[in-house]
Amino acid sequence: MILPAVRDPRLTQARALGGHAMGAARPLTGAARFAAYVAGQAGAVAHVAEHDLGAAAYAIRAAQAAAAPPDAAAARKGELAWQRDRPPEQVRDLVLADQLRRNDICWHVFGE
Repeated sequence: MILPAVRDPRLTQARALGGHAMGAARPLTGAARFAAYVAGQAGAVAHVAEHDLGAAAYAIRAAQAAAAPPDAAAARKGELAWQRDRPPEQVRDLVLADQLRRNDICWHVFGE
């Protein structure tokens, strides 16, 4: 049996606002651009589980871009460590495995 698609107005609004944030990011540069992409990614793709790492990857890139060049690697590692401390223990191993599995398509920000 095929179930009919459920249309949730909140999801529709989140996707629209996410699209606006992604559009606003385009003319920006550096950390501001990546921060806008974080917001856009979080809203625009919440309905697709396979896109769950996009906002996290953009946040790491934003931290890296905000740091002075000699500190960029440390900023990336700091943001990655902060993110890895946040998932509930019950799903932490799944999140870490997913990061490593998709590291190549996420600008290699999840690698050690």
